[in-house]
Amino acid sequence: MKIPLTKYGWPQVAILPAIELAAMILAMVAWPKSQPLWGLILVELLLAAVLVWTFSFFRDPTRTVPADRNLLLAPADGKVTDIEVVDENGFIGGAALRIGIFLSIFDVHINRAPCNAKIENTTYKPGRYTNAMNPVSGRVNESNDLGLLRTDSPHDRLLVRQISGAIARRIVCRAAPGQDLAGGERFGMIKFGSRTELYLPSRENAKCLVRIGDKVKAGLSPLVRYEQCAD
Repeated sequence: MKIPLTKYGWPQVAILPAIELAAMILAMVAWPKSQPLWGLILVELLLAAVLVWTFSFFRDPTRTVPADRNLLLAPADGKVTDIEVVDENGFIGGAALRIGIFLSIFDVHINRAPCNAKIENTTYKPGRYTNAMNPVSGRVNESNDLGLLRTDSPHDRLLVRQISGAIARRIVCRAAPGQDLAGGERFGMIKFGSRTELYLPSRENAKCLVRIGDKVKAGLSPLVRYEQCAD
């Protein structure tokens, strides 16, 4: 059976399993005969668990994206940790609804477009590596902003922010200004635990469909519904 692994995981998806397999073989060969066999079995089981987790982390499941163009979909898998209106005077230019999603090391880490959109710009910012569960991490941690313009009505400006966490140290973004993205289309990932935020203009006809604590899936779970389609 084919294991769906993301292309964004290279070279780790090749190097890490090779190292883990080598460690398992070395443990078998070098295990002292004076030590109990159960110790070797425990070590091998632990290494096997790490190997399985490595493949699991870089999994890239196929998903059927909802066809409703009035929805903004989750840009990442994980748990909704905060929902609030903030000032986003950079790309959006005013009050914005921010929905923060924390990705644990067990979640799928592929980032997907929240809707049909054209990429206006991308902005990388170096920074710290604090706990990504904290909303403050979006302001102080290493991050990458994807500025989007909806190609469906309403033609809002949206911002998707990829944020490194205490464990995550590598943001991957394979998107460029001028590129068109379909809703749910993959554009990158964050390796080894992280946070993703969605910003949209704060407006009455944009109804938030999730609550803090909800689990969401990228390209599948609706975060926001536009109840009217006027610009």
